[in-house]
Amino acid sequence: MAINTVQTRDRSVVERYMAGMQAGPGGLEDLVGLFEEDAVYVEPFGGQPQVHSGKAAIRDFFQNALEQHLRGARLTLDRLDMDGERLRSEWTCEVPAFNAPMHGFDVLTLHDGRITRLETTVTEFPPMRG
Repeated sequence: MAINTVQTRDRSVVERYMAGMQAGPGGLEDLVGLFEEDAVYVEPFGGQPQVHSGKAAIRDFFQNALEQHLRGARLTLDRLDMDGERLRSEWTCEVPAFNAPMHGFDVLTLHDGRITRLETTVTEFPPMRG
């Protein structure tokens, strides 16, 4: 596969991931479908990094997040850097529950266009609305 074709495919994975997050509960299947069966997702939303191993655990996390915390979320891809099968995407997330946008980045490892590891880091976590 040509380099430009791979980069286009890998960028598409990031864009589809963000679209699935914005779609709310209706985007769950598309979102989880981007992950390999034995993928790992590391997220910071419980106060300390939490590791979700395997597609079933990742599905459970996102099902709860999409139903409870990400309703009405709008995500913007601010920057995407690609180095082989490893990508770093910087993003802005606007959620109605927060007073200001949340900022962060994801580091994704892909294999043949599927996520094998995703690690989310929040660099700016705004206060919730009172």
